[in-house]
Amino acid sequence: MKTSEIKLGVNIDHCATLREARYRNNHNINAKIIEPNLVEMALAAEEAGSDGITIHLREDRRHIQVDDVWQIRESIQTRLNLEMAPTDEMIEFAKNIKPAFVCLVPENRQEITTEGGLDIVSHKERIRTVISEMKTAGIKTSLFIDPHPQQIEMAAELQSPFIELHTGSFANAYYDSDLKYKELEKLCNAAKIAHEFGIVVNAGHGINYTNISEVKNIPWLYELNIGHSIVSRSLSVGMHAAVTEMKKLIKG
Repeated sequence: MKTSEIKLGVNIDHCATLREARYRNNHNINAKIIEPNLVEMALAAEEAGSDGITIHLREDRRHIQVDDVWQIRESIQTRLNLEMAPTDEMIEFAKNIKPAFVCLVPENRQEITTEGGLDIVSHKERIRTVISEMKTAGIKTSLFIDPHPQQIEMAAELQSPFIELHTGSFANAYYDSDLKYKELEKLCNAAKIAHEFGIVVNAGHGINYTNISEVKNIPWLYELNIGHSIVSRSLSVGMHAAVTEMKKLIKG
């Protein structure tokens, strides 16, 4: 069941991954030389109908840089969703830049992209503090969590207004029919539980132009955050066309 059209947040982290492959140690050269230009990519996504831009400022700055966050925050017309680890540094940074949303995620320096949800049961007091500080700053918090009832229940206890269900296990199992539907059932059940608690449900990770046909039918979805697949598609058709195509599939 859906209450309205599902929104699309476009994650442009991997545009920065491409840039860093060439300019990792050359950020001080003329900015006109450096490509791809992340602001241009964000604006193209917006023009094509993206409802927001998502970026993850990591501790090791492997792709998105601090300047990127400020430039995108000042340039986009929709809303910024800042993915971040629940560290003191990132709490203070979020308070300064004031994105519309922060999404608290786990962070492992060895991973290429975020793998797995944040264990909010084991870190509930820390997460409680971050949610409270963000609320005081006028920033909405989402928790990137696995679709386990215990995690959903803890999100409700912590009074998080949003969660983002980790869809990676479903995406990885997509071509194993039995396992795929087990993972999809977990996501659907988690969304139902969250809705019953009054939590707004987002989802993300590993969503692409094929599995979106099943993902979009998870009940009570508010927003999907999609990055790698859209950025990959944009290499062939451009960012505007890649976002337009995904929007059509979500609506279809």
